[in-house]
Amino acid sequence: MSIEVFEEYALIICVGGLILYMLYIIYKLGEASKAGRYGFIILFIGLGLGFVGVIAKSILVELLGL
Repeated sequence: MSIEVFEEYALIICVGGLILYMLYIIYKLGEASKAGRYGFIILFIGLGLGFVGVIAKSILVELLGL
């Protein structure tokens, strides 16, 4: 396995892990603040837009081949 392939896999795994950890943090934040269903939706939409942008960027780069 070349270094380039290893770096690509490591980046995908690590960024994916960080996204899952961010989802866990958002969930715990909503749980600690006793947010209702609407509060959880707002938290996940508001705080989750950051990693949605990262995912969208990755998809666009792959599709456009930049």
